Amino acid sequence: MRIATLLPLVSILAGAAVVFEASPAHAKLRIFSCEPEWAALAEEIGGSRVEVNSATSAHQDVHYIQARPSLISKLRRADLLICSGADLEIGWLPALLRKASNARVQPGQPGHIDVSKIVPMLGVPSSVDRAGGDIHPYGNPHTQTDPHNIARVAAELARRLQQIDPEEAEFYRQRYAEFAPRWEKAIAGWETRGAPLRGMKIITHHLAWVYMTHWLGLDVVGQLEDKPGIPPTAGHLADLLAGLAEQKVEVIVRASYQSERPSEWLSERSGIPAVVIPHAVGATPGAKDLYSMFDDMLDRLLEARKP
Repeated sequence: MRIATLLPLVSILAGAAVVFEASPAHAKLRIFSCEPEWAALAEEIGGSRVEVNSATSAHQDVHYIQARPSLISKLRRADLLICSGADLEIGWLPALLRKASNARVQPGQPGHIDVSKIVPMLGVPSSVDRAGGDIHPYGNPHTQTDPHNIARVAAELARRLQQIDPEEAEFYRQRYAEFAPRWEKAIAGWETRGAPLRGMKIITHHLAWVYMTHWLGLDVVGQLEDKPGIPPTAGHLADLLAGLAEQKVEVIVRASYQSERPSEWLSERSGIPAVVIPHAVGATPGAKDLYSMFDDMLDRLLEARKP
């Protein structure tokens, strides 16, 4: 075949390739997650059909993130946004949404998932006074430490993925149908393992463990922070230490992004172990995914309870 004959054919094939690559039916759905736990869940349900980015890592305090240009760019291209809500991201998410100008992920759209609108919220204050520290008026936003909340969000996420990407709806339905019973079985196992922890007295660094302690039946007798979001003071730590004689506290809990100094100070003077508990995927070496996050959470609490 002569070159003159080949050229039109090459041109047609090249054009077809461009059309194929640009076709939405073959493009991955882009998911922007505010926190790594929801990114991990999106990967569980979306599988190979999604591309997931998390705005934060487990070693960052989600309250204090900057609306960086790289995040704006990712959100501008996103098809779906999933965040904890309840004002956890109030310091940066509104700015991201405004600057990204992406109608698909604005509040009220199918591409906007606010977890606080899906799960039963704990810690809703009767009144809000900012003098009391970092108070969340819509309830405690750290919902991911109860696996039942993960199950609730998974169901809604699967529904939204099917709505946004109807051509792949059957794929998402199947992924969720496989995930849901596996997750329920895991919850049953965790609750059996965690039964000996019921009634365990703990001190936490911050009010970030309300859902975990409610789920496992733990008794929180104090926080290292005198007021939520305000760094622990020497006076408050001294008061905590003085009161420990009346409490049989078994562990001091903090998240990976929080300073170790306050918990270690109290641990050294009281003999109570200070432990990092995974609050998100990636928070500890063992918390590699959602399943191992809860495995490691229980491992560390049970280890602290050993006589």
